Formats: sequence, structure tokens, C-alpha cells
Amino acid sequence: MRRSRAFIPTSKEAPSDASLASHIFLARAGFISQSAAGLYNYMPLAKRVIKKIETIVNEEMSKVGAQEVELSFVTPAELWKKSGRIEKFGKELLRFKDRKDNMFVLGPTHEEMMVELIKNRVTSYKNLPLNLYQIKTKFRDEARPRFGLMRGREFIMKDGYSFHASTEDLDREFEEMEAAYKRILTRLGLDYRVVEADSGAIGGSGSKELMVIADSGEDTIAICSKCEYGANVEAAISGERKEVPEAPEAEFNKFSTPDVKSIEELAAFFKIDAYYTVKCVAKKLVYENESEIVLFFLRGCDNLQEVKAVNAAGALEIQDASEEELKALGLVPGFIGPLDQDKAKHVIDTSLKNAKNMVCGANELDYHYVGADLSVISDVAYFADISEVNAGDSCPKCDGELSFTKGIEVGHIFKLGTTYSEALKAEYLDENGKAQPFIMGTYGMGISRLVASVIEQHHDENGCIWTKETAPYMVNIMVSNIKDEAQMAAGEKLYKELQEKNVEVMLDDRKERFGFKMKDAELIGFPYTVIIGKELVNGNVQVYERFTTEKTAVNADEILSYVMDII
Repeated sequence: MRRSRAFIPTSKEAPSDASLASHIFLARAGFISQSAAGLYNYMPLAKRVIKKIETIVNEEMSKVGAQEVELSFVTPAELWKKSGRIEKFGKELLRFKDRKDNMFVLGPTHEEMMVELIKNRVTSYKNLPLNLYQIKTKFRDEARPRFGLMRGREFIMKDGYSFHASTEDLDREFEEMEAAYKRILTRLGLDYRVVEADSGAIGGSGSKELMVIADSGEDTIAICSKCEYGANVEAAISGERKEVPEAPEAEFNKFSTPDVKSIEELAAFFKIDAYYTVKCVAKKLVYENESEIVLFFLRGCDNLQEVKAVNAAGALEIQDASEEELKALGLVPGFIGPLDQDKAKHVIDTSLKNAKNMVCGANELDYHYVGADLSVISDVAYFADISEVNAGDSCPKCDGELSFTKGIEVGHIFKLGTTYSEALKAEYLDENGKAQPFIMGTYGMGISRLVASVIEQHHDENGCIWTKETAPYMVNIMVSNIKDEAQMAAGEKLYKELQEKNVEVMLDDRKERFGFKMKDAELIGFPYTVIIGKELVNGNVQVYERFTTEKTAVNADEILSYVMDII
């Protein structure tokens, strides 16, 4: 492509709302343009990157026997009602009616549609397993679209779905798809981590996220210092505590603690480690048709992980509870303890099961229990993992320590089981001729988000630094002075030779200053720029490598072989 004919509207100005490097540089370098909040147009350079990513995805899916389809973007709302997700998804699901008053949604994901596609078409266990996928535009009506392609309302996603006759076969497919996704990210040149995750609105179990490591990531992930364990903080767990503080000694008793309400005050009052105190976090849990106050209890040194709390209570949403709401139930804020199970639902962290020597609220103003033995409620209380891991906690898989880093979620895979097939009555006949619901897995990967993720990991103050697998053009030939016949002739010659060798090449033949062209080349992020300038009279040209920012002098007669070697 000749730059003089290319549509690449570069700019010195970044969008006013841009804060991430990918948003700034993709907009400035002429890859994307915003049409409305969370809606972006992909210009020629972006389309080239997207197609390269899609090609890699298609190649890896072919290796594992997945077949590509394309489903309707517009989905009948009736399918979402049958699956029970039309309310669970909330306002992010854009609903509309056609001229005949039929309700439809714009698909944010296509579990229901894919189940409907194979329903009554795949009827026997002999036709299983089956893995179908698509690369499709999706729409989620985000309340706060931001960060460019990282969190838009409209986005491109690869979503795949597998169908099985046994959980063992689903486990096999799940592992194959995880391996395939790893190969995709490795080929794209990305530093990533596979982490355990919460299933969210998709449902199912066995959930894993593929996270691209980046300081700008919205997700916090816990990773081990020694093994490959990683988990989103929403799902992370820790191993056994390596060092347990010395336990306080006290007979079970009620103790006067005037105005001692916080954990810090309580630990200081009794001169004990917060590990031996019980914290109560009162929340209002919202369900489909009702809400209730739920009391969450955990060690004083731990914090409540709200996604875990929502999952443990089987709720849709979590909100703060007011003191007035607690008092209306006969509870005393600041002195609520786990031993009285009658006034509200309790959820107790698993680390407190059978815990002894504890200090907890006595459910009476200005009083706490000391020497509490929580084994007395082990048979009646509901225990769940509701605490957030801390940096320095032990790894649940080895003797390493957990630390936190930021990540960008670019892929998410689930073991769905029969969640959707049962709801939509999609069945096959097993070996005994008995109807069984399909056992399913689902595998998503954000294509447009991957475009931004590459730049979040690979950029500097001057612009994009594309990896070789994702670069829109591998080589940029920059003629310093197009009026110089020798320079133009050398540029045209190399341009033609590289095209003949199927190298993706751009010839910058614009009538612009050298500095302007160079800044454009750095902003766009071509891996290699061949600079044909004044040194040509001495038989030399320069090769600028974007990743290292180094310039190398090369004999003009050897430039073709040099370029072919480095790419």
C-alpha cells in the first residue's frame, strides 16, 4: 500500500475521554474512530489487525476440530426468557420490538441461540462431541462505556460452544480449549495468565479467565510466586496460614466493652491479634422478587469478597444495609455476633468453622463474648468461602506466596453442564435410547479487546509497538525526499521486491518532512521502517526497529536480504 493513497488519518490530539494508552494511540494513529459512547468504527489499519487475530483463532480452532458458524445478531427474547437470563442480565441486555410487536434482544452472547441451532438437529450420542464457534459483533448496553475498545458497548467476540454426552468428555474438551487459547495468546506475543474465575451471568462451573498482564487492567488477580496458580480476586482462595498468632486464653464469658465497635478497637481493647476476632459485615441481598438482610461473618483480619458473598447467598445483587434496617430486626450494630442465629440469615467464612478462643459480638449493646468456641454452631450454621485473599497469603496449590497484579480479561471458558440444555429442552438419545440433556461448555475470547490488549502491553510514549503477528504492515519504506529521483527509485524497487515475496509493506511516498513521517511511523508502530535518505549516495540505507528503537545502517544492495532475514 502506498501511503499517499492510504486512509490513515493520524492526529496529534487524543480523544478527550481517553486515559488508556490503547485508547489514545489507536485513535491518534488512525485505527479507530468513535461514533457514540462505547461505539467505534474500525478503519483500514484496525481491520488488518483484527483479520490477523481472527486468522490465528481460526487456525487454532481448526486444530481442535471446532467448526465455524454465524448466528443471527438479533435474538428472539423468548429464548432468553426460557433460559431465565432475561432478568439476570439486567439493563445490559438491549431489548426492542419489531413492527409485529415481537420482542427481540441484541445478542451479548449466544448460548441460547447455539442451543436452539443444534436442538432437534443433533439427536444421537453418535453425533457427539460437537464444537461450534463464531466470530461475531456483540452488544452490551454498558452503563459506563470507557477505555476505548477495552469496555465498549459494541465489540467483536469469538464465542464457542461444545456439546457432550458425558462430563468426562467435557473435561477433555475444556482442557483442549484451554490449551488452544494459550497457543493463540502466545502466537499474538502476549504475556498472560490463566486464572480461576467466577462464572457470573453465564452460569455453570469450572470457570477460567485468560488474563493479559497489564498495569491498566481492570481486574485484580492473585498469582503464585512458585507455581502456575492464578485466580481473579473474585474466586481466589488461599492455602493454610503458615504462621498462626498465639491464641488468647479466656473462659467463655460475656465481657463489657463500652463503645468498642470496630475490629481495630476490639483487638486493641483485648490486646489480641485481629485473627481471633469475628467481624460482621451486614448486607442487603437482592433476589429476583425480594430482598433480605444477610449477616456475613469472617475473621477480623480478613475482608469480605462481595462476589463470593453474592454467590454464597444465591443472590443477584448486594447492597449496603443501613443501621435502621439492622435495628428493625433487633440487631445491635457494632456488637453483632454469630452465636444468635434467629434474627437474620448468617453466612460464615469457612476459616471460622470450629474456630476457638474467639472474641465476637454478644448481640447486646457494649458487650462481646470472649473465649467463644464456634464449633457449637458448626451443625446449624452455613459456611462458605467469602473472604478476600491477601497479598502474602500461602498458595492453595504449593508452598508459594500469593501476590496481586492487574490483568485484562481477554478470554473466559466455562463448564456449563446442562444449565441451558435443560432450560431449552435440548436433548439427544443416549446408548439406551433415553433422552438426555446435552452437557455443554462455552469458550469466549474478545477479538476487539485483544487489539487493545496488544497495545496496553506494547507501547511507549511515542505510540504503538505491534508484535509481528499483529502488525497491520510488517515493513514501512520511508522515502525521506520524494523529489530525489534516486531515493524514490530505491524505494519503489524495494517496495516491489517485498510485495513479490508476500511481505506486507507500506511505501511512505508522501510529500512531507522527514520528522513528520518518522513520528507517524512510530505512532502507527510498524515493526520495521526502512529509511531511504541522504546516506543513499554513500550506498547505505537505515533500518529502524520499533521495538528496540535502534537504527542500523545497511548496504542498499543488501537491504532486501537483510529485511527478509529479520522478519
